[in-house]
Amino acid sequence: MSSLKEVDLQLYKSEYLESLSRFELPEDQEQFTALPIHSLEMTHERHPIVILSNNEPVGFFVLHSSERVEEYSDNSNAMLLTALSINYSQQGKGFAKKGMAQIKDFVIETFPECNEIVLAVNKRNIAAQKLYEKVGYKDTGRRKMGRMGEQFIFSFPVMR
Repeated sequence: MSSLKEVDLQLYKSEYLESLSRFELPEDQEQFTALPIHSLEMTHERHPIVILSNNEPVGFFVLHSSERVEEYSDNSNAMLLTALSINYSQQGKGFAKKGMAQIKDFVIETFPECNEIVLAVNKRNIAAQKLYEKVGYKDTGRRKMGRMGEQFIFSFPVMR
């Protein structure tokens, strides 16, 4: 078996811009997330992450350590995950699941102060709810109104 991981998480770099700008999503998915090209802004509180397969961007999400996290968790060491997407041409290959399965190790290495990841998923976005539950996220029972309706707040503990 190859020592190369089929899927890898990396902090966004400008070399990924061209690939990310070509991402496409069907309308029924775009209503729940943002295309990477609209989410690339990097700050000390906003960390765009690229899901790579064989060094090619196939997916994307953002981790936030900003005050936005307080809307989802009382934990000052939590990070908020937003804008998860897999390029439409790469969907159905398990990249979202494989990427999310690596998030714990990535966060431990890259953001050692973080001990929880929180996210909001639209109550109508059943596919995303199932994905997050498969990789260990739990519904906290908290609810929030978003621009597309009710959102469930999920949490994932990052234990060392």
